[in-house]
Amino acid sequence: METEKTLLQQIREKEQEVAKKIDAVRAETDASIAAAKTNAENLLCTANAEGKVAAEEVYWRTKGETEARMEQLQQDARRDADMAAEKGRKNIPVAAEAIVRFVTME
Repeated sequence: METEKTLLQQIREKEQEVAKKIDAVRAETDASIAAAKTNAENLLCTANAEGKVAAEEVYWRTKGETEARMEQLQQDARRDADMAAEKGRKNIPVAAEAIVRFVTME
């Protein structure tokens, strides 16, 4: 003869079933959270690596552009200095004559 379960026993069995389901859901949730953390860490590492590569590219490109601009400025300065020296050489006779006239009071 099968004994009928008491109401308290039935409640206890239901509680155990629900507890098993809660544990299963908790395990799934913990696994999902762990996977998400791992994925986030991987994304951060990838982003950091890509950021470093991009920063290095910008640095080298900008450095090259800056060096080219500096070279251009130096060439321009040398050209300007040469032009000023040439202009000065052309004005030496006129300046010498003016100085002589001034000194001799002519």
